[in-house]
Amino acid sequence: MDYLELRVTLTPFQPWAEIVTAQLATIGFDSFVEEKNVLLAYAPKESWSEKELRQTLSALQTGEVQLSWETNEIENQNWNAAWESEFQPVFVADRLVICAPFHEIKDDFEYAVVIQPQMSFGTGHHQTTWLLSKRMLAMDFKNKSVLDVGTGTGVLAILANLLGATSIVATEIDAGSCENALENFERNNCSTIQLIEGDIDKVDDNKRDVIIANINKNILKKHLPHYSERIKKGGRLLLSGFFDSDVEELEKSAESCNFKKTDVFTKEEWAVLELIKV
Repeated sequence: MDYLELRVTLTPFQPWAEIVTAQLATIGFDSFVEEKNVLLAYAPKESWSEKELRQTLSALQTGEVQLSWETNEIENQNWNAAWESEFQPVFVADRLVICAPFHEIKDDFEYAVVIQPQMSFGTGHHQTTWLLSKRMLAMDFKNKSVLDVGTGTGVLAILANLLGATSIVATEIDAGSCENALENFERNNCSTIQLIEGDIDKVDDNKRDVIIANINKNILKKHLPHYSERIKKGGRLLLSGFFDSDVEELEKSAESCNFKKTDVFTKEEWAVLELIKV
């Protein structure tokens, strides 16, 4: 599969890189790399719309930021080589390392997730994946049932398995990401993780102890009734993929689906909202 590479030059770079990333994620872009003052974003060639892209980026052009962009079509194998050259290990709370097979990790960590970088979101570099990983390390997953919605590379599902979860279902709508996730599950000896290619409606109604969803605000709001149907009373719901300024809006939507906020975690304007089913 070929991809579109979008190069967005931003001045100032922060916090606009996060803002642009969030907006591009709603129109089909699923992987992002930051290079100095340039944000690189990638989307499958057949899934992006030039009209949507121009409308999205033009709407962000205000007096607060200088923004320019250019696009380039790239072959998938070229992307993989470039991604490997950029991919660095991710360290979380001195307990977890997320790395690739070609990394040499000399320090001892309690947990290690090894993934082969591909065109998938969820390498641990993004603030939301890092935040969720850190929160998961502080939770009790032993013998728990888990649903990971929008698994991407499978990092969070793999971590749940390493933390002791015994029943894990992961969903992903992108076929390429599903292929990558399956490879990563095998690489980390996670044979019990069930992968579903499709959206939340493909998941059975069994009640889970924990649901994790790292997507974007609008999809999370749409999914909330489904999460409520698929989680136990007292179960934990971890939501991410949005800015801290969106927490109140999501909290109100979650309350209407019988969830109550228990905590909020933030990193560089991104947030994780933790809720309990009441």
